[in-house]
Amino acid sequence: MAASLIRLHFHDCFVNGCDGSILLDGDGSEKEGAGNKNSARGFDVIDTIKTAVENECAGVVSCADILAIAARDSVLLSGGRSWRVLVGRRDGLVPNKTGADNLPAPFESHSVITTNGGDGNKTTALDRNSTDLFDNHYFKNLIAGKGLLSSDQILFSGDAAANTTKSLVESYNNNQTLFLVDFVKAMIKMGNISPLTGSDGEIRKNCRVVNS
Repeated sequence: MAASLIRLHFHDCFVNGCDGSILLDGDGSEKEGAGNKNSARGFDVIDTIKTAVENECAGVVSCADILAIAARDSVLLSGGRSWRVLVGRRDGLVPNKTGADNLPAPFESHSVITTNGGDGNKTTALDRNSTDLFDNHYFKNLIAGKGLLSSDQILFSGDAAANTTKSLVESYNNNQTLFLVDFVKAMIKMGNISPLTGSDGEIRKNCRVVNS
């Protein structure tokens, strides 16, 4: 579940920014986007957290902030490093299924490549050797030619990899500390993508629907 919660935060932030829009049900839901349908999970966990938070301090903590904090805690509880999560994000009012159909490809940025190391898949673990630990075995598997998805293996073996991502995969394979440090930097950067603040958006009472 840890990898799934990290993935929810990732897929939320790269569509409309970190606004919790991936959690919305209904027409045009991002859950139905190509990058999420039949693969994104953990929504029930976020619901449980939101209910507990609302019972203690209603209308204070947004669903977007819960996603960010849940991702951080998932990394920490799996053996990765912690970081300070800036809070104050507000929740978006509309989903963007088109954006969810066009999530960034692995080659598009250093941050995307780094966060791939912590991503997860609904039906199988992408890290063969340490499925419950947050470490650099994802990159070791790529070098061994054991990436379970072609979209992962191309980071090391693809035609474009030699001039783009291969050296980074090799660096993370050889230096787990470098990967862990870079992952934290990437998560902080990603968590700051276009947050709604001030009077923009809202703080949802239920993460699945906008307030009435």
